[in-house]
Amino acid sequence: MRDQNCRGNWLSDGGEAMNKRVTVLGGGNTAFSIAAKLSLDGYEVLLWEHPAFAWTIEPLRERLIIHLEGTSVTGSARLAGVTTDVRQATAWSDWLVCSVPSYAHKPFAEAFAKELKAGQILMLLPGNLGTLEFAKVLRRAGAPACILAESDTAPYVCRKIASDRAVIWGVVPALGVGVFPAENIPEALEPIARLFPGALAYADVLKAGLSALNPIVHPPGVLLNAGRVERSRGDFYFYEEGVTPGVVTVIEALDRERLALGTAYGIGLKPVAEGFANAGFGPHGDLWSVINGSRMLTALRAPGQLDTRWLTEDLPYGLATWMALAEPLGVKMPVALSLITLGSALLGRDFGSECRDLEALGIEGLTPESLFRYLTTGVRS
Repeated sequence: MRDQNCRGNWLSDGGEAMNKRVTVLGGGNTAFSIAAKLSLDGYEVLLWEHPAFAWTIEPLRERLIIHLEGTSVTGSARLAGVTTDVRQATAWSDWLVCSVPSYAHKPFAEAFAKELKAGQILMLLPGNLGTLEFAKVLRRAGAPACILAESDTAPYVCRKIASDRAVIWGVVPALGVGVFPAENIPEALEPIARLFPGALAYADVLKAGLSALNPIVHPPGVLLNAGRVERSRGDFYFYEEGVTPGVVTVIEALDRERLALGTAYGIGLKPVAEGFANAGFGPHGDLWSVINGSRMLTALRAPGQLDTRWLTEDLPYGLATWMALAEPLGVKMPVALSLITLGSALLGRDFGSECRDLEALGIEGLTPESLFRYLTTGVRS
């Protein structure tokens, strides 16, 4: 890796070469796809993985190549380097893109808390309100003021299909992004839109987190197809075969609860059907029309087992977190509760108690007014 101690700077006029450096954090489906696509787009990409999961990037060390297939840009993407060294990751670029499961956000934040520099931008793709957990960890560690951002969904419909190979079936044309603190939206959106053209800013990360698409669709789809998942070991197309009109009815009931939660906080959220269409997943219409008319989503197979992120992430870090936000305002979410209860029974866990609650988010005890001041300024009052 060349000049790994020379830090690029997105926030100054430090030259085009510097501004083409990106650090990608993670070693799974989306991280691999982001690293490959950005490399083929002309960026110098350093791929970092947590030492506990170093095996995910080890096969790349010798050749530094990820082969990218699909409907987006394709080819053999050469990375600038791979590493598990946090100092190398933060020294390489002022722009860090993190795509890991929500339950990895806290250990990733703890790993980077002592090395992040003032003004660096770290983005979670997607976030599920993980920016607030990151902010709490960084604040407790005395880290300098960084800009955090999160998206409402992954930027691509993609998969890692081998240790050095990924496929992108579709690119989200209008990625929704929240920035923390929100007063830094103008500063952060420009580099975000360079990497992910068409990116649009939400008013704050709370609206971004409540606009997340996965928790609305994945738990109902998996739980109502549990027998099919186990019998076929995922050998069926989740959206084309599993999200039937009956399943859509449950998804829409769950979505009405999410919309009511947003209203209680004074946030106007878009229905899930509109969110799916705006993400480019399918044509505008009701949810059944969007999914049934999707070319991107029909390529996706179901998980191969029930112990999947579509439950172990989307229940405790999606629905259960939303319920934690709903409780202080007296908003009832019976469909969400039923899915959490059923998923917990199915996997022998208690997703309600495992959730990323208000304390984990660093917003316990805040009134709605003080919460929105915090979201805007990054300062608790």
